[in-house]
Amino acid sequence: MSSAEKKPAEDAAPSAKPALMLRRKLKAPPARVYEAWTDAAQLMQWFGPENVTMAEADCEVRVGGHFHVVMIENTGDRHEVNGVYKEVVRHEKLVFSWGWISTPERVSQVTVRFKEEGGGTLLTLIHEQLHDEAAKTGHTHGWTGSLDKLERFVG
Repeated sequence: MSSAEKKPAEDAAPSAKPALMLRRKLKAPPARVYEAWTDAAQLMQWFGPENVTMAEADCEVRVGGHFHVVMIENTGDRHEVNGVYKEVVRHEKLVFSWGWISTPERVSQVTVRFKEEGGGTLLTLIHEQLHDEAAKTGHTHGWTGSLDKLERFVG
């Protein structure tokens, strides 16, 4: 194909939005870690960074199903997020949209992979299509704190 035949999109620079990727080696098997992510009662016990407690969690884990969580910060501030499951592969992968109630125009996407490794789980979390670098920084802090709590929860 000559350069004159290229589609304009191939020449355009991608409009990349910030993304983050975190990996965590957990001692529990993938099935256990997956259940911690998909069972609302379990999610209530670990989700959110160290400065929040969970007030509500609803998970309808199926493609097209919704989730909704409410976190209360130690300052009393209330944070609500919801989304829709786009891909569900039991014990292996979850992909869902992520939207804060306070900024509904800023929908991003989260992918969580659960891979068996040495009797435990290598968890990979990718959060992409973030609004800006400040959102990336805030979400990195939040997800790191959540994964710390998850690690303790699944033992």
